[in-house]
Amino acid sequence: MDGSADLRSRLRAVVAHRMETDPAHDLAHLDRVWTNARAIADDQTDMSVLLAASYLHDLVNLPKDDPDRHLASRRSAAESEPILEEIGFEADQVRAIQHAIEAHSFSADIPPETIEACILRDADRLDALGAIGIARNFSVSGALGRTLYHPADPFAQARPLDDLHFSLDHWKVKLLRLPGDMLTETGRRIAEQRTARMLRFLEEFADEIGCSLPQSWANC
Repeated sequence: MDGSADLRSRLRAVVAHRMETDPAHDLAHLDRVWTNARAIADDQTDMSVLLAASYLHDLVNLPKDDPDRHLASRRSAAESEPILEEIGFEADQVRAIQHAIEAHSFSADIPPETIEACILRDADRLDALGAIGIARNFSVSGALGRTLYHPADPFAQARPLDDLHFSLDHWKVKLLRLPGDMLTETGRRIAEQRTARMLRFLEEFADEIGCSLPQSWANC
């Protein structure tokens, strides 16, 4: 197996019908993760393993408020096995792909042990940042019925952060901290660039609601 256009087409065809219910984890998300992964990969990367993991990592996509959310990546890895065997991946590649899928999840808390797993984790988290990250955050929050921000204290200066109720709080709780959690040098660099775009958006957002962006948000 190699990272060919034909393999990508086969993988996209397999997952297309399973990626229609969540606009933040749809086929376009998988395409973006693969684009991010290619930007991070180097000549030590098994591109076919990375390609397959990129397109199969969300086979089982549980809602963010599902109590079993932390199990989604393990279930995705398990469901990937017959797909990979049918396509023709060797047993060692199947194991490598499954590990990358299991370890990509923030909530699963599984340490990545291969370069492909590190790249996939970074590539997936990059899709939560930048212009796309802004769009995804508000899309998911709307689907879950969350308010955009706390009207009296938008940036949680005098209250605990609460991203279960306020979309903007999730930026401080998780998103703006992602650059420091990247495992690859390239992933970190791209994450910092995308976070800078988000901070510019937050400055405009704060201005439009009549307040200033606290310095603590810019120094996450």
